[in-house]
Order: sequence, then C-alpha cells, then structure tokens
Amino acid sequence: MVSLEDDNNMAQSREKTHSDLSIAGEEEINDSPIEEVRLTVPITDDPTLPALTFRTWVLGLSSCIILSFVNKYFGFRENPIFVSSLVAQIAVLPAGRLMAATLPTKTFTLPFTNLHFSLNPGPFNLKEHVLITVFASSGGGVYASHIIVIVKALYKRSINMFAAMFLAQTTQLLGYGWAGLFRKYLVDSPYMWWPANLVQVSLFRTLHEKDKRQRGSITKQQFFLITVLTSFAYYVIPGYLFPSIGCLSILCWVFKKSRTMQQIGSGIHGLGVGALSFDWNVVVSFLNSPLPTPASAILNVMVGFFLIVYVVTPLSYYSNIYEAKKFPFISSKTFDQSGQAYNITRILDAKTFTFDDKAYSNYSKLYLSVFFAFSYGLSFASLTATISHVALFHGKSILHLWGKARAKLNDGYSDVHLRIMKKNYEQVPQWWYYVLLLITFGLALLACEGFNGQLQLPWWGLIMACVIAASFTLPIGIIMATTNQEIGLNVITELIIGYLYPGRPLANVSFKTYGYISMSQALFLIRDLKLGHYMKIAPKAMFIAQLVGTIVSSQVNFATSWWLLTTIENVCNPESLPEGSPWTCPGDNVFFNASIIWGVLGPAKMFTKQGIYPGLNWFFLIGLLAPFPVWFLTRKYPEKKWIKLINMPIILSSTSMMPPARSINYLTWGMVGLFFNYYVYSRYKGWWARYNYILSAGLDAGVAFMGVLLYILQGNNIFGPNWWGMGDDYCPLAKCPADPTVIVKGCPTIS
Repeated sequence: MVSLEDDNNMAQSREKTHSDLSIAGEEEINDSPIEEVRLTVPITDDPTLPALTFRTWVLGLSSCIILSFVNKYFGFRENPIFVSSLVAQIAVLPAGRLMAATLPTKTFTLPFTNLHFSLNPGPFNLKEHVLITVFASSGGGVYASHIIVIVKALYKRSINMFAAMFLAQTTQLLGYGWAGLFRKYLVDSPYMWWPANLVQVSLFRTLHEKDKRQRGSITKQQFFLITVLTSFAYYVIPGYLFPSIGCLSILCWVFKKSRTMQQIGSGIHGLGVGALSFDWNVVVSFLNSPLPTPASAILNVMVGFFLIVYVVTPLSYYSNIYEAKKFPFISSKTFDQSGQAYNITRILDAKTFTFDDKAYSNYSKLYLSVFFAFSYGLSFASLTATISHVALFHGKSILHLWGKARAKLNDGYSDVHLRIMKKNYEQVPQWWYYVLLLITFGLALLACEGFNGQLQLPWWGLIMACVIAASFTLPIGIIMATTNQEIGLNVITELIIGYLYPGRPLANVSFKTYGYISMSQALFLIRDLKLGHYMKIAPKAMFIAQLVGTIVSSQVNFATSWWLLTTIENVCNPESLPEGSPWTCPGDNVFFNASIIWGVLGPAKMFTKQGIYPGLNWFFLIGLLAPFPVWFLTRKYPEKKWIKLINMPIILSSTSMMPPARSINYLTWGMVGLFFNYYVYSRYKGWWARYNYILSAGLDAGVAFMGVLLYILQGNNIFGPNWWGMGDDYCPLAKCPADPTVIVKGCPTIS
C-alpha cells in the first residue's frame, strides 16, 4: 500500500505542471545512442500522472487472474489457447475509460494510516495502462506446473500440495534476485535497448493518441470490437459443433487403406500435405499469433519446417534409420525394441521412484520416433548455432556496446531516459531484491529438502542450478537486449544433472526448472523494467506490480492445475480418454517423455554407446558450423541484403515445438503470417500499420472468451452433437508403424 497516494491532489496539480513539463521535454536533447529508440520512445514525462491507482489494481489483478486461468486451463487441451498480454493491453482500454467515466471521485483514507486514494483520480492514463499490462503479462504461464502434472497424471504418484505450491512460486520468484543483480547494466544502460519493447511502446502511443475516424474506415476501437465479436461467434463451430474443421486431411479421405498416403496427408500425425484448417486456434496453438512476427522470421521458420519435416524425416523414416519403421511417423512417445509403448514402471523402483538398472537390463533400451530423435539433435544444433551466429554477426557490436555501456555508466553518463527517471522518481533499493532472493531461496530449499524429499533434488543441486542461472543471466541478457535472441538453458541443465544425478526424473526436471526458468524469468522481468523505463513508470510501482502479479499468477496457475488434475478422470492420458475428449495435455506429455529420457535413463544411456543415439552428438558441431557459410556469403556479397536475413539458429530450431505442435499448426501459421506480413504489408501498408496488431488481439480474445463460455455452459466434458465432425482428422493409419512385424492395437496387420 506504500504506492497509494492522494490522487485528487495530484490531479489538481497536473494541469498546472503539464505545460511546463512539455516545454522541458522539448528542450531536452534526445541523446539515446540507438536510432530505433530515438525514433520510437518519447522524451517527455509527466510525473504527476497517477499510476498505481484503484483502477490499476482492479483491472491489473483481474487481467492477471483471467490470463493465468485461461492459459493454464486451455494448456491441458488438444489445441491449447495462449492469450498474450496484448489482448489485455487492448481490452482494458475501454474498461479503464468506462471506470473513469462512472466511478465516484471521492477520496478515501485507509484506516490507521495517512494514506489517501480515490476510486477515480481523473482520466484513464497511459501509465495506468502500462502497469495493467505488466500485471497481465505475469499470467503468461508457470513452467513448474508441468512437473506437477506429470507426477500426478502420468507417473501417477502423489505429491505434497505445499511442496508443489512452493515449487511453482519459487521458480518464478528466483528471477527477481538475478534481475536485481544486473539491472544497472541491462536496464539503465542506453546501449541495452531491448528491441521487442519498441513494439509495445508504439502500440501504447497509438492507443492513447486521438484516433480520428478516417474517410472510408473505422476507428481502431471499433475494429477491435468487431473482430472480437466475429471471432467469438465463429469459434462455437470449431470449438463445439464441428471440431474436425480444425484439420481436414483430404488425402486420408481418398486413400483410406494406405498407411503411406495417410502418413503424408495427415495434418496431425503426418506431413499434412493437402491438409486444411478453418480454426484460428489451430493457427495460434503452440506458435502464438503469426501477425506480430516479421515476414523474414516466418520464412526462416517455414524453410526449416519444410527441410526437416518434408525432406529429412521421410528420407530417414523410409530408410529405416534407427529402426524408424517400428514406430509411428511422428510421435513424442517412447518405445521399446518391439515397437510397443515403453513401460516406464518396469525400470522404476516403486518405493524409491528411482532407476532400476537391473530391471532395465532385462527389459529394453529406449527408442524414439525418428522425428523425435532428430528433434533432440536439432536442439543441440540450435544451441551451438545461436552462440556462433551471435558471435559472428553481433559479437563485435555487442562487445563494443557493452564496453561503452560500462565505461559510460561508470563515468556517470546517462541518456535522456535515464536522466528523466533519476530526476523524477525514487529508485528501488537494492536490498529489496536481496531480501526477496534470500526468502525465495529459503522456500526453494524447503521445497527440495522438505516434504520427505519428494522433488528428489538435493541442496547442492539447487545451489548449482542457481549458480548456472545467475552466471548466464548477464551474458544472455546482453545478447537478448541487443539482438532480440534468447539462448535457452534447458538442454544444458538437462545434460548436467542427467550425468551428475541420473535415474531420478523429478530431480532432473526440478534442476532444469530452477536453472533455466529462473534465468528466463529474470530476463522477462528486466525486459518489463526497460519497458517501464521507456514509458517513465516509477520503479517502485513497477516492482510492486511485477511482484504481486507473479505471486498471484503462480497461485492461480497452481490452483487451476491441481483442480483439473483432481476432477477430470484420466486427464492427460489420451489412450484412456473418451473419443474426442480435449484433455490430452500435449505439452505435458512431451515434458513427461523428456523426463524419462533425461531423468530416468539419463543422457549416458541415450546419447553414448550405451544407448541408441550417440550419433546425435554430431549435431553440436553441425550447429556450431552452420552459420559460417551464411556469414561468409554476407562478407563476399554485401550488396545482396537478403543473405543477411538467413538465420541458421531459427532454421535449425524451427520445429522445436513439434511435438506437441503438428504439421497443420505450422502450415496454417506460415500461410496466415506470410499473407499478412508480406502480401498485405507490401500492398496495403497503411491498413497493416493501423489494424494488424489489433486484428491479432481481437481474434485471440474472441476464441478465449468463447472457450471459457463453452466450459461454463458444458462443464469439463465439452462435446457437441454426436456426428462425423466430432472426430480428429480421420487418418488412423498415420499413427501406425510401417514395419509389418510390429503389431500395435488399433493398427491392421500388413500382408
């Protein structure tokens, strides 16, 4: 409550001081060293504008709770819905203005304090809007919830509710410690400019500028409302009446008895050749909306998709590499040497929940579908490719900018934005971050060592994970702040703990989450701090909004997961669910299989001579060398600008979401993205600039709202009328292995 202030008094003085501030802003020199920042970010500020108001708390917490619930709830479904903070950013604007027009302006005093606040301190302003969006962005997701799901639903074991809750909270909050350690260089430095924030800055300015209706067009608010209502009404068809419209695999209808043609034609279990979709949720599931993604990035993703899915996978499968024909064409499941689903209970000690080496020797090595195996190889390659790509294309500039940043900050240099922030606002004391870090680490230690050690991660593992996260936050933060590319630590963390502490699946995934996600969360928080820096939000208000939003989001996410896991029978087990049930948890099933590969068996039994896939280690070298030809060509032919658009890390990691994503998701995402961000952008740039982002947010919002309404009306079992359109893509043979000697339930024998 330290942020609540006498908003009425501030509102009375605002009009008087605003003209002086505008004049001061015009006299201020825009000395930001980054041209994109100079062109986008305003250099004026009005510190009298109230920010952490009653409206901010109501709309911010509401947005955070709704997004946390919706994203977790629909994350359990066959086609997940992810509602980004962009939806809240646009949707709360009319709500804020409505509150400003209707709420009373009376001032209230908090009991036993001298703090005053008003329900309505004046017009809804930009700073309130930014803080509400920061609240909403905290509802993006909690990675640790995957651990809770696989333990209860897939390993079918119990986990203490408080251990699970502390796990969800601490993995999100540890990032504040790393953010506090490095915010001086990653936020204050004008050379750390965080390119992604400029899109947000542009959108905020657009929404708060007067939008006059142009001749022959409608306002942005009207366009958003029309889009939401249309998307809302339409989604009743794919969401309830006709789910099959999400993937129409035409080749499967023609070749009903051909495994090969169904593998080629299935948009869910195969290549998706000729498959169609008329469901926006299929477009945005797993890959998010393509509309904000640049056409060059979409092209890189689709080039990688076609090379990997349409060239490498068929050649490998039909050449029977790694005995590929014993297994489905594309699958995230694990298999034994006979082609059956791997029985993980046979190699786990039921009492200790650890790997049983003797039982493993008497059973089978673990096999993967050839696509899933190569997906791990490509993850190795994309990691090393990112390092070499950044070093080759951005290394000198990063070192130059970082050197200048340190020298300038040490000399007391600041650009216009830092000068305004230091002049107008009190900074967050460093000890706030340190205290939060100590408390969070203590709770994390309790989660790991307490509750009979259910998470399997010892204290030294937690410390090692924290050291890895803290060590990588600054260098990866520099790369992300200057190139907009983030290097993930999931592969490194899985490898490290997999070799040091094999045979313990929960230790592996817990170590990965503490080591990888706490760093990722730190960068997420720092990026938002830089957004507040650009929009001139008081640092203490930003800290409070981020902290409260993260805590609330973690609790809502945890509660939603726990509720679904305890109320839906056979949730996350597609083989045991009724036909057409949406509760298949595709992301959690992939996470589960990763825990088997890296945790139960460990990398030594998978990627060395002890396992089937030692050859995949060559992908580390392939990825490291991949950017060199592109770099050489850019040096040799500098006039050919298109060569610089080739991004090998993106190409190599293009199919990183497959599985759980399917071919139909990529095909529709690519088509929609290229249509709007290449064709429409080139031919109708004015329309694109005015409506593109709003169209994306409106379509997402309509689907989410109808999805929630269908749940309210129908409950957990969302089934429409019993007819042909309630099934999947009707390619049953696409899931069957091509080897005639493998007998799988539901697959006819091959004569």
